[in-house]
Amino acid sequence: MYADLGAPVGDNVMVVRIDGGCFLSTEPVAAIAAVCERAEDGDGTAAVVVHVSGAPDGVWARDLTVQLVNKWEQALRRLERLPAATIAVATGDCGGMALDALLATDHRIAAESARLVLPVQGGLIWPGMALYRLARQVPNAAAVRQAVLFGGALGMREALAMNLVHEVTDDLSGSLAAAVERVSTVSGSELAVRRQLTLDAQAVGFEDALGVHLAACDRALRRVAAGTAS
Repeated sequence: MYADLGAPVGDNVMVVRIDGGCFLSTEPVAAIAAVCERAEDGDGTAAVVVHVSGAPDGVWARDLTVQLVNKWEQALRRLERLPAATIAVATGDCGGMALDALLATDHRIAAESARLVLPVQGGLIWPGMALYRLARQVPNAAAVRQAVLFGGALGMREALAMNLVHEVTDDLSGSLAAAVERVSTVSGSELAVRRQLTLDAQAVGFEDALGVHLAACDRALRRVAAGTAS
């Protein structure tokens, strides 16, 4: 099962489950789209929890088309830009779709035994947008280059050091509940603005960024004046 739009860890929480061991199909694309649509239609206080596990094995890309890969990447981009906090929970080996979805979330919780696996096809690392996110998110370019060129799996100690995961725990349910509570009062639309500001900072110069940041400051001041949380 990919989609589970109930609230098992709190009110206004949507859950989607991505199995990286499955072949990419329209089903996980639709599951991501469904959870995004519900979060976008909400009141701005939703949280989306993405459970990820599994890694592809063998010749898993044989029947893929570029069109299907593009639909998957666009669905992840929608998830990445949601006006809602997104939290990943990783268990076991996470590769393929599982790694893709993990890297598109805001906060990542992993079991101590989890591993991040860069999927290989035809003897080379799969050149999907996971490579792009790795390069943007990891401060150590040399470490990313080694993983991208030569593959392998990253244990949680390495992943934590690279900021690819933010919590490693043997109490996943407790950590998830705490994370959901922490973001429950956050305005999803304003979170999305701040997320984009931090992403843009890596490529946009100061003068170009200043106006957007001032506009965000102005909105925050208006919210304070109105007595709402910023």
